[in-house]
Amino acid sequence: MNYKIRMGVPEMAELWNRLQKVYRDGTISKSDERLYKKWGKAIHILSENPYYPGLHTHEIQPLSKRYGIKVWQSYLENRTSGAMRMYWVYGPDNEEITIIGLEPHPEDKKNGAYDRIVLSKT
Repeated sequence: MNYKIRMGVPEMAELWNRLQKVYRDGTISKSDERLYKKWGKAIHILSENPYYPGLHTHEIQPLSKRYGIKVWQSYLENRTSGAMRMYWVYGPDNEEITIIGLEPHPEDKKNGAYDRIVLSKT
């Protein structure tokens, strides 16, 4: 099953659109280019199989509890300082996934690390 990927409004859509624009214009910075390519690859894989082993997808229970809907985390990268994580939910329609956050991995999973994660509204 292929999922349609939606960007949470407005933050995720604005970031994705900005990265696409500067990439196409050739004015993208090296760090933004790295993010754009990794995020694009992760989105592609997510659309085909949210549980692809390389994504390490898992539910983040503190965020699910806070937002009242299951919030999932998938990896853009691993074993690197500040490794980026993509947060997402299923829906709003069948066969849709909405990206609601893109954040560096909280270094300390304990002591309320996920309390600092702020996600966009779906």
